[in-house]
Formats: sequence, C-alpha cells, structure tokens
Amino acid sequence: MKAVLFTLSTALLLAGCGSNGPRPQAAARAPDPIVPRKVSRGGAQDAVIGRDARALTGLFGRPAQDVREANGRKLQFGNGVCVLDAYLYARKSGAEPVVTYVDTRKPDGADVDRASCVAALAR
Repeated sequence: MKAVLFTLSTALLLAGCGSNGPRPQAAARAPDPIVPRKVSRGGAQDAVIGRDARALTGLFGRPAQDVREANGRKLQFGNGVCVLDAYLYARKSGAEPVVTYVDTRKPDGADVDRASCVAALAR
C-alpha cells in the first residue's frame, strides 16, 4: 500500500512540473529613442540642417506649429508657397536640439523642391 501511495504521489508531483502553460515573460524594456541621422543634400537645405530653434525662427520667423515629443521637436513654417517641417533632436543627452531632418511640400500636399521652399520662406 505504501508503495502505491509513493508511486501515485511521485507521479502527481512530476505531472505538475511538466506544465505547458504560459511562461512568465521578462518586463518589457522601453525602446531606445530614435534619432534621425543627418542627411545632407546640399544647397539651401544645408542652411537648415544643424541649426537650433532660435536660428530657425531668425531665418523663417515665428513657426506655425511647435510640437514637442518625448525626445524631439517639430517646428513647422509655411506660407502660400510651401510648408517646411524641421525635426530637431539633441545629438547627445543635455545638448541643444538641432535640425536633423527637413520635409517640404506645397500647401496642398504636393511635392516641392526643398531648396525652393527654404528660399521662399527665408526672410
């Protein structure tokens, strides 16, 4: 009788060890911030890439939009000719955010040459 109880209890213990249920997952780690790298296309865009917000407002005036995100900032400038979105990110912790990417378009959304847009918006 003792042998049967021992065998039965051992089988029950081993059955509990082989569970196929969900396994605990490690806590999700927040993704590292994505900082666009500088892409130089030459010409008027180089007048914008690498500049801080103060330099942009000196060049284009007050932005139509100033959107702050977790690790970046978007300044939007526009007139009847074109719209320019300048994306600013700090290159390292504690540094002043600077423009790393520029996107331009006509007010209706159609493509426009970046250099032409920069020239049209510059004071």
